[in-house]
Amino acid sequence: MKISTKGRYALRLMLDLALHDTGEPVSLKDIARRQDLSEKYLEQIMVTLHKAGLVSSVRGAGGGYLLRKPADECTVGDILRTTEGSLMPVSCVENAQCERINGCVTNRVWRKLGEAISSVVDQITLSDMVEWERERIEDYVI
Repeated sequence: MKISTKGRYALRLMLDLALHDTGEPVSLKDIARRQDLSEKYLEQIMVTLHKAGLVSSVRGAGGGYLLRKPADECTVGDILRTTEGSLMPVSCVENAQCERINGCVTNRVWRKLGEAISSVVDQITLSDMVEWERERIEDYVI
């Protein structure tokens, strides 16, 4: 399974929002600059995140984006499912429309793989990632 650019950038974007969460909106321009990403592409991703209820927007001067819920309540799984859809490695596991589903042993492999992926991404929160980033910076500075 590969995570698309949209999913990877969405995770970086959300981490940036969490790192710079002061209660004030964070501008997309600042996120794009810090992450060295296209502001236009981030706008498209932000629309998806906003529709999913992961971020809120503030318009006008001094506007920008805020996390809609605390960083310790937002998981990597929430973000990736918003941008990627299902995290199951094959479609036959999620839609059960395969005519071989009852007699297919490989279906069990794909289901277990999907469950393993979900168990990892659903246990990691933005707060965890913020902590990891701060540890990384401390290690780098010392």
